[in-house]
Amino acid sequence: MYEDKELQEYRDLLPPPTHFEEGFGWRTVIGAIFIGFLMMPGSMYLQLVIGTGVGPAARWVTIILFAEIAKRSFQELKQQEIFLLYYMAGAALASPFQGLLWNQYLIQSDAARMLGVAEFIPSWVAPAPESASLIERTFFHRDWMIPILLLVGSQIIQRVDHFGLGYALYRITSDVEKLPFPMAPVGALGTMALAESAEDKVTGWKWRVFSIGGVIGLLFGSIYVLLPTASELLFTEPIRLIPIPWIDLTHHTEDILPAVATGIQLDLGLIFIGMVLPFWAVMGGLAGLIITIILNPFLREWGVLTRWHPGMETVDTVFANNFDFYMSFGIGLGLAVGAIGVWHVIASFRKGSERRGSWKILFQPPPGRGDFNFWISIGIYVASTLTYVALCVWLVPNFPWIFFLGYGFLYTPILSYITARMEGIAGQFVSLPMVREASFIAGARFFGYQGIEIWYAPIPIHNYGEATVQFRQVELTGTSIRGIIKSEIVVFPVVMIASLVFSQFIWRLAPIPSSAYPYAQEMWHLQALNTLLMQTSTLEGNALFYEALSGLVVISGLGFGVVCYGFLSLFGLPVMLIYGVVRGLGQSTPHGLILEVAGALLGRYFFLKRYGSMWRQYAPVLLAGFSCGMGLMGMFAMGFALILKSLGRLAY
Repeated sequence: MYEDKELQEYRDLLPPPTHFEEGFGWRTVIGAIFIGFLMMPGSMYLQLVIGTGVGPAARWVTIILFAEIAKRSFQELKQQEIFLLYYMAGAALASPFQGLLWNQYLIQSDAARMLGVAEFIPSWVAPAPESASLIERTFFHRDWMIPILLLVGSQIIQRVDHFGLGYALYRITSDVEKLPFPMAPVGALGTMALAESAEDKVTGWKWRVFSIGGVIGLLFGSIYVLLPTASELLFTEPIRLIPIPWIDLTHHTEDILPAVATGIQLDLGLIFIGMVLPFWAVMGGLAGLIITIILNPFLREWGVLTRWHPGMETVDTVFANNFDFYMSFGIGLGLAVGAIGVWHVIASFRKGSERRGSWKILFQPPPGRGDFNFWISIGIYVASTLTYVALCVWLVPNFPWIFFLGYGFLYTPILSYITARMEGIAGQFVSLPMVREASFIAGARFFGYQGIEIWYAPIPIHNYGEATVQFRQVELTGTSIRGIIKSEIVVFPVVMIASLVFSQFIWRLAPIPSSAYPYAQEMWHLQALNTLLMQTSTLEGNALFYEALSGLVVISGLGFGVVCYGFLSLFGLPVMLIYGVVRGLGQSTPHGLILEVAGALLGRYFFLKRYGSMWRQYAPVLLAGFSCGMGLMGMFAMGFALILKSLGRLAY
């Protein structure tokens, strides 16, 4: 992984600056409000309708809009202001109350009743199914008071916690160990390049490419999102020229490919995503899908996939196969990937010793960067972790409290440091699967805990390694960390208020899920089944989870992952393949992978040859433009639905 050519291209692209500025001002405050109250609702609506939000497009739209306004006002946006707008746009798009929309569905779901866990979901997660708040579809009810207060409190802790262990690890891995962080310049260069649109000069290629993607997104979004929404309001049935979320072909292929979920998702955005993703990761996903298609009929014949039967659609087929085989096999694959990551970190200590600086740097940061005392970050980490522990002890008093301390002060710092080093060396995120779940099961098996409250508690299991890349991007753009702190303070109330208001609006438009939100209607049932199946492991009796878990299959998945990695390393093939194989091996619905592969092939063998190395810069901008066009159509569709349904409600 350390020597992968695909990652080597991104290494050391940008030297750290010597001058830093905060970049915080009234423009960034207005930017946060713009994102929260204009871009967030469109993103939330698209998530429910087609399964993808606005994404990076919100950042681009905000920056370009403010740059154009500044230019016409004979003012100039500084590079640091542009980065703060970029940073705040990402923070403002995360809608916390979407989790409560999921919770209200979960407690009323057929999956909860079928698995017998509805009565065990605690009231601090969502009100009971008979609550008037669920019938009226409103958060403005006393039954939602405790879930909302817990949500707001955990969000406050999370925002503060961002400057705890994540910042401390950034200081260690970047300042002391001087790791290169090959992926950090990618994000930094993107925002720095946007500064050219803020200057009074001829528009560069980014605006042209972004506009092309935007027009394609507008045209496709008008057919894919706006037409079904508008027609459902005007007629009795929605007009869907392109099925959402996919065309299900499982019924037509079940005789030839038994126990295989087949179909195609005709979302044009998948082609653009395939152009941006690492090529070999997409090819690995294709390899995993091909293995699944070949393997499933044999597993069916050998008596492994016993729960599948003819007549099942995609969602039921995927869940049945996960229950019989792929959940256990996926756990083994995940363990293999985690073990490979740990091994690389151990090996990296030998390679990086010559670069390592003095530990005194921790207490002598570069001047002007806005750093605060290293021990303050450690204090923030300790205080936030103890708060999480106290909340968990209060909410789940029957679970052994020693586990909470182990999560926060043993597992989290070790995993975070491993991930920080992997991000610093190879731009790879490391996760160890099933640690959280295995500890819950151990608490139930060996300490007598029974219930499912533990699955919803704010457990202090976090991976702060990814935050090191964000802090490195802040440094490379010449932005003071103090500006980031101020922006977090401003963006938090905007996010909470906008998220509550628009979650309420979207929920009042129609039940979630329902035919008005086709992606949620199709996929949430599968997600609920998989989620609640795992939660049965801590209930009394013979839980379905233990019926689904197979130690032999877990070991086979672990062995398969290790052997694949050894094979790739031996022949010098890209290690990205194994990450793709993990994604493609029956772990999710495969219908979108076909267009992703088409996009990857188009990007590598047509556009890359035509435009050369510049294509790597064109592709993300094109995707951002397409996402922007789709996002604008999503916002227009949601506004159209909101106005007409509000008028209909007023009429009666």
